[in-house]
Amino acid sequence: MKRVETNGVELAFEVFGSPADPAILLVAGLGTQMIRWTVPFCRALAARGYRVIRFDNRDAGGSTHFGHVAAPDLGALAAALLAGRTPTVPYTLQDMAADAVGLLDALSIDRAHVVGRSMGGMIAQVMACEHPERVASLTSIMSSTGNPRLPPPAPDAMAMMTSPAPDPVSDPDGHLAHGLAFARHIAGRRYPFDEAATRHLLVEEARRAHDRSGFGRQIAAIAVGGDRRSRLATVTAPTLVVHGSDDPLFPPACGEDTAASIPAAEFMLMEGVGHDVPAEMYDAVIEAIDRMARKAMAARGPRLTALSL
Repeated sequence: MKRVETNGVELAFEVFGSPADPAILLVAGLGTQMIRWTVPFCRALAARGYRVIRFDNRDAGGSTHFGHVAAPDLGALAAALLAGRTPTVPYTLQDMAADAVGLLDALSIDRAHVVGRSMGGMIAQVMACEHPERVASLTSIMSSTGNPRLPPPAPDAMAMMTSPAPDPVSDPDGHLAHGLAFARHIAGRRYPFDEAATRHLLVEEARRAHDRSGFGRQIAAIAVGGDRRSRLATVTAPTLVVHGSDDPLFPPACGEDTAASIPAAEFMLMEGVGHDVPAEMYDAVIEAIDRMARKAMAARGPRLTALSL
């Protein structure tokens, strides 16, 4: 794992593949770390001829944590938004998108194929809207546009996600049980829940860094993100939208709305899949990302490469 300083933060990242290959930037989701883009997924993507970069967002993993800033009160935040006020938050999705662009700068990458999951899909969307020259193609996975008319998360899933989790230091077993229960709840019905793999990820995330207040600051950034549809209508990068039919956090209508908001976007529905990309879907998702990236490169001409590591 390496680190770079950019946009006032330090970002932890890892690279798979050759520096001479076109870059794919993988953006992680809310409260999770770059390791959710698993090593097998990254290696399989790199094997298709890409330089694959995964990184920890601010307030996650090995990147800068904003522990000196209290996490916003989510109830007060919701009340302010319902009253039509935009509250001040520690940072925004635009700040997080600027972090990702800064990482590309640090790696001397002019343009990348940007792939984001959940909150990472929102960050990727903001990159495509506000930094279009840096995004060769866009893949938004299990994410949303911020459209206030879309169906909300299932109440039970939202309650589990936002409820306090046991501390991994004082109660590691309780912390693990809480994480496993939530992961099982948001998984779809098509494939058996892989408890062993999920347990490994949860233990590794707790070992790398645990910061529940970081989750609160990230969710505040999502909450004030607003409706991106008018900006998404300006996106020119070839775009793929991937969504699970059983997603309880972002119902399928959220993915459909994302695809409808971006000109010529392609929509890929993963039948029976929840708020996750199970290992059984890796090949199909990687094939789709690769196809979209090659479509972008064919339209542009020369291959998109990094100048140096």
